[in-house]
Amino acid sequence: MTNLHPTLARVTDRIIEKSRVGRARYLDHIGRERENGMGRERLSCSNLAHGFAAALDDQATIRAGARVNIGIVTAFNDMLSAHQPYGQYPPQLKLFAREVGATAQVAGGVPAMCDGVTQGQVGMELSLFSRDSIALATAVALSHGMFESVALLGICDKIVPGLIIGALRFGHLPMIFVPAGPMPSGLPNKEKQRIRQLAAEGKASRAELLEAESASYHSPGTCTFYGTANSNQMMMEVMGLHVPGAAFVNPGTGLRTAMNRAAMHRLAKIALNQPGERPLGICVDERAIVNAIVGLLATGGSTNHAIHLPAIARAAGVLIDWQDFDDLSGAVPLLARVYPGGAADVNQFHAAGGMAFTIRTLLDAGLLHGDIPTVAGDSLADYARDPAMDGERLVWRDVPESRDESILRAASKPFRADGGMRLVKGNLGRAIFKTSAVDEERWTIEAPARVFEDQESVQAAFKAGELDRDVVVVVRGQGPQANGMPELHKLTPALGVLQDRGHKVALVTDGRMSGASGKVPAAIHLCPEAMAAGPIARVRDGDVIRLCARQGQLDVLVDAAEFLSRPAATIDASGPGTARELFAFFRSGSDDAEAGASAMLKAAGL
Repeated sequence: MTNLHPTLARVTDRIIEKSRVGRARYLDHIGRERENGMGRERLSCSNLAHGFAAALDDQATIRAGARVNIGIVTAFNDMLSAHQPYGQYPPQLKLFAREVGATAQVAGGVPAMCDGVTQGQVGMELSLFSRDSIALATAVALSHGMFESVALLGICDKIVPGLIIGALRFGHLPMIFVPAGPMPSGLPNKEKQRIRQLAAEGKASRAELLEAESASYHSPGTCTFYGTANSNQMMMEVMGLHVPGAAFVNPGTGLRTAMNRAAMHRLAKIALNQPGERPLGICVDERAIVNAIVGLLATGGSTNHAIHLPAIARAAGVLIDWQDFDDLSGAVPLLARVYPGGAADVNQFHAAGGMAFTIRTLLDAGLLHGDIPTVAGDSLADYARDPAMDGERLVWRDVPESRDESILRAASKPFRADGGMRLVKGNLGRAIFKTSAVDEERWTIEAPARVFEDQESVQAAFKAGELDRDVVVVVRGQGPQANGMPELHKLTPALGVLQDRGHKVALVTDGRMSGASGKVPAAIHLCPEAMAAGPIARVRDGDVIRLCARQGQLDVLVDAAEFLSRPAATIDASGPGTARELFAFFRSGSDDAEAGASAMLKAAGL
């Protein structure tokens, strides 16, 4: 095996050391759950009868208790394009389970909101905390104790993190994520971006914009840009939680059906009390978390995972922070150019070699932990091969080289030596800067601030011509404690237009940007947030701000004594409507973005 890159080894050792107490406590927890937690052998006759009463085709098998019963936790709805295929999955998965003598039941459903529908709307204020709701719903589904292994059906932004956080509380059970795959390619993403910017300038009509959007998002399957949903699928591969190669196989194909069959067959083999038992909580260790960070950096993945990964790690007793991301970013090369970091979509990325080649070249460079336990075996090398159909048989084939070096490259000749997600910090706090999608000449911006407290005000100022200059747009009051930390997707077209006009433009915010954001330099997820009286609450119009990814700097260039003497701006908490009031507990109890922005984990003491 290739020796580990020294930075990978150093960061992993640091994470192991700072996680020593929490990880030991977590392993004790899943050990106790395995021995004393809910299980079919502990159910009373009445409990058990309730559990199989509706399983008409499998009553006798479940009643006998001698075979594996696989739980299915599904995020199906048919408004979310990525999850629409899941409507047909349970009957199919039950048949696949029976092929190997097992049974399967739908344990429960979890909410699955579409950020694409709620972008720029007040419903987006529920988005981040839907992750905690999904985790709680997953825990409810698995609390019945009816299952020896679990199929987790989820793909999109908060759904996969929520599923894995909830599932890790039942980490003594083996589990496999079962995706449905991306929709076929539609309107190229660069063309969609062009029309969005024309619309922002008033040069394209609503009908033209809707036509472009409809040509982009046109059928069942995951959106084809490399945002949070597809970054989720990448992470499940490098963490070894998929059937190898499952991430980017299109829905409705014979290969996708074969992958689903393989998942159910494997869940029967690795289930609780089986010879190949492979608990989720053992698979998700410090090395798997580091692999997820490396994969994110190497592929230019979503900045949302700078929030989700710390939360996922905490659920497994592992502590990470943005310094870990930054240190790894200095060592991990950027291997992929996928929109918004390039012109290609995820289907083209997959055709170029996709996850199989990415994992192979990173393993060869010592930039992934190859010796982790996965749902497929004892080595991540199983994921360095591409799935295909050989007649009726599912096979995996080597991908020795990239099939398109304009999209995907080897670690020895990357697009950039840097992974493209850096920590910036200074007298304004700590934030994330995604450099992989930003031209290097824009990594340093120094300009006067213009301060806003919502996206709509930025758009109004843009339309009025007030931002047609060098400017650092500051949008505050957008953190988890203020309004649930919605993505500020509406900002992207306007700021892109200003940049294209030749201005030096940057964004500084305690909010999130879309997983598809890029191009404009941005310091996002700023901690502490304005609602917690963070320094951003004292910034005023005209203050000069310096943002520099090279030096890791985020400073307001104001006399320190004068800046500290300023009163913090008052931030209005999220108002009522669209059920936002029901999420007040999540907002008021949330910790900061770097810790994972979770009220649930904080309250649980994790």
